[in-house]
Amino acid sequence: MKTSFPAPQQMAPDVWLIDLLEQGRPFRTGAYVICDTYPILIETGAANSHAALLAGLNAIGLRPTDLAYVAVTHVHLDHAGGAGQFMAKAPQAKLLVHPRGARHMADPSRLFQGASDVYGKRILDLFGPVQPVAAEQIQIQEHESVISTGKHELTFFDTPGHASHHFSIVDPSSDIIIAGDAAGLRFRKEFTGFSFDFVMPSTSPVDFDPDAVSRTMALFRQRPESTILHTHFGATPKAEALDETERLCRAFAAIINRRYDEDESITGLVGELSDLMEQRLTELGHHEFNLEAIADDFAINAMGLLHYERRRRRKLNAEASGQTPATGASDGSSPH
Repeated sequence: MKTSFPAPQQMAPDVWLIDLLEQGRPFRTGAYVICDTYPILIETGAANSHAALLAGLNAIGLRPTDLAYVAVTHVHLDHAGGAGQFMAKAPQAKLLVHPRGARHMADPSRLFQGASDVYGKRILDLFGPVQPVAAEQIQIQEHESVISTGKHELTFFDTPGHASHHFSIVDPSSDIIIAGDAAGLRFRKEFTGFSFDFVMPSTSPVDFDPDAVSRTMALFRQRPESTILHTHFGATPKAEALDETERLCRAFAAIINRRYDEDESITGLVGELSDLMEQRLTELGHHEFNLEAIADDFAINAMGLLHYERRRRRKLNAEASGQTPATGASDGSSPH
């Protein structure tokens, strides 16, 4: 039976959103394409999304061999797990990647192991295998570097908080910031079954840092662009995305700071995160929703918060005892 794929959605005159059907579910994860003299694909998704990505490109009128650039906002598997598989079909293209993530594209073994530590035996079912990208195809994009695709001048900004190996791409001519997971996730009503969309941050292992989130939100606020494009999923007015992401990151961090102990259970923390989110959605005027629909997101957020608070306290203890604390910065091997 032939698989039916969603039609790409036009987000701006030259900008398209391809639904990658992560885990077979629409409106969860997307890739963006800017059609120009030198076309660029932003995000490849996981290897399991390869067929959906190729179908979406074909619907736009592009083949992998037409692309000049492929960019991944960060190297978590739902964003870049399929990069090796895709780049083998686009040998002429450069893979644009954050400096901290580049080596994990050339050798993804540690990246895959880090994700396996979280997802266990489900890893292949969730994301598929991870293949390396040829070293000569990898191009590191530094903070404030610029790529011209023809009509579009794209600026890359280092935007940590969700991940230390995260950049976002600003396209002034389209009035957009393609922000990966840096400005939260947009949960579409088509995905959740609710009657409304909403924004919630991802605090997944192992790099969550609320102070870095605030710095990234401040950087975005200084920009004139009015719209955030999320990998998960679609467009949010910038003010809403930034305000909700920063507010909830701080609230999540306050919860783990208050209740942390070495034996903290994921289940207990998930319950409190869910209660807080329910309260916030009610404040926003939403009713009749069941957050069990996104239980997996709360579980991953809880894991990241536990890791963040454990690292923070160890650093404080080391400083108090006069030791030189470890930086705690990840090299990109975190999972999602």
